[in-house]
Amino acid sequence: MTSLVTGAAGFIGYHAAKARLEAGEDVVGIDNLNPYYDPALKQARLDQLARYSGFRFEKIDLADHEAVIGLVGDVRPQRILHLGAQAGVRYSLEAPFAYARSNLLGHLSVLEAARSLGDRLDHLVYASSSSVYGERSEVPFRESDPAETPASLYAATKRSDELMSASYSSLYDIPATGLRFFTVYGPWGRPDMAYWLFAEAMLEGRPIKVFNNGDMERDFTYIDDIVEAVSRILADAPTRGRHRVYNIGGSTPVRLMDMIATLERELGVEAEKIMLPMQPGDVSRTYADTSRLEADYGYKPSVGLAVGLARFADWFADWRAR
Repeated sequence: MTSLVTGAAGFIGYHAAKARLEAGEDVVGIDNLNPYYDPALKQARLDQLARYSGFRFEKIDLADHEAVIGLVGDVRPQRILHLGAQAGVRYSLEAPFAYARSNLLGHLSVLEAARSLGDRLDHLVYASSSSVYGERSEVPFRESDPAETPASLYAATKRSDELMSASYSSLYDIPATGLRFFTVYGPWGRPDMAYWLFAEAMLEGRPIKVFNNGDMERDFTYIDDIVEAVSRILADAPTRGRHRVYNIGGSTPVRLMDMIATLERELGVEAEKIMLPMQPGDVSRTYADTSRLEADYGYKPSVGLAVGLARFADWFADWRAR
């Protein structure tokens, strides 16, 4: 069994590729190693994956459709796990064309590559985002809820990916599943995420920026829970031509100030806080309804924030000491 994993040098991509390798599969990983955050972290993840004999890496920009389709034609994977994208809500306000290139053109490249495989492809699984729900007063967020008012360009590109995937699935009998991830965190995470930014600032004696004066809630989801759900879904191909969407979240929203307090406790440092207004593109809360995931796969994310942040803090100390 061979799986193609896009974004293999990224946070979720690294963990997902590692899980596939440990399951005995061959993995071909692609990534463009862009400098959105420190490429040294991305390379360190790839160095971990390179320890597995079944891993092969190709540096490719997803928007280069000829390169993507050419690689897929050479490898002919049975599964595609598409996790590569330009991440970050706030950065989409500064660099909108990076999102169009990676998240729209790049996603189209992957769809065309999946189309080229025909019946050989068992399953295309791709990353969407909880951001597609926008600002909502009704919680929890259900897959059947409207997703018509994204609050950021990033969210709009992810919703567009879902619509393109549904179209390709119907037109070309591609078995496809989109995964709406909710605030993923943990070891080997992303330096642009709040928990990492806070931890780094606190350990360096710098103040942290707390947006919306701390009046925010996030449905934090530990990376191991994400990977387990992805693994179960990837292995279970839907009927050809069927497109599905699942929420993957902890279903236990945590107040931002409570997250900060937990991080302070784990790091043994009290943060100096600068309270700021809500930033454009942000939403006040996220909250996943995972009943569809539980019904179809008997799985519900279970790692609580205190446990997950403790694991992150241990890893982060080791990472900083390198």
